[in-house]
Amino acid sequence: MRRSFSLGILALAAATATALATSTWAEEFRWSGAVAPGKAVEVKGINGGIEASPASGGEVELIARKSGRRSDPSQVEIKVVEHGGGVTICAVYPTPAGAAGPNECLPGSGGHMNTRDNDVKVEFTVRVPEGVRFVGRTVNGGVTAEGLSADAEAYSVNGGVTVASSGLARAQTVNGSITATMGRADWTGSLDLKTVNGSITVELPSSVSARVEAKTVNGGIESDFPLTVTGRFGPRRVSGTIGGGGRDLRLETVNGGIHIRQGR
Repeated sequence: MRRSFSLGILALAAATATALATSTWAEEFRWSGAVAPGKAVEVKGINGGIEASPASGGEVELIARKSGRRSDPSQVEIKVVEHGGGVTICAVYPTPAGAAGPNECLPGSGGHMNTRDNDVKVEFTVRVPEGVRFVGRTVNGGVTAEGLSADAEAYSVNGGVTVASSGLARAQTVNGSITATMGRADWTGSLDLKTVNGSITVELPSSVSARVEAKTVNGGIESDFPLTVTGRFGPRRVSGTIGGGGRDLRLETVNGGIHIRQGR
């Protein structure tokens, strides 16, 4: 995998005691490298959003902008881990004293990250080549991935999630809304879109066939597709099928509406 790195200081504002109290340190990290179609580029952050869009060429292009007020951005490393499934890129914070284990960058749900008393924010921007899958994970920040050509996944805790791909789209958050648009509907098993405080809008191709389970507590449920009711049916919970059924689509929120839209 050919790759390149660069790191530069963008800004440092400090002079007087007053200025120091409100100063922001900022650094920028850049990486580019080839990832084969069918493999994945995974971006993992903690504080800060992630934005993904199509690349103009055949390489992944990533920019990580680090900033902090109390904490030093230079102490937060951007780690690039190449593996059989593609590449995982993480914001790795200094391990606090007394932590259960070291902060580390591992693919998927692996790895450990403790950011206690560290206010550094890392904003990721990534360009994804055609055919390369995308996975974005953060805690405090939104994830936006639009115009992609392969399967895409986006996960947050405190932030909205928007995913649009000609492949499949998976998304989950806690405090934020979900908007997912997908060009394929041939997933296996279950495809889940879940939040707690926020609405869910999913756009599916007109050819979709699925068993639908949609649940909300404070909100309504709307569908552009005819639904054949197979279980519960009400303003806040629906069990039914679109087309011939088959695969499972699960949509769940507490505070927000659910909207199932028909694409092309």
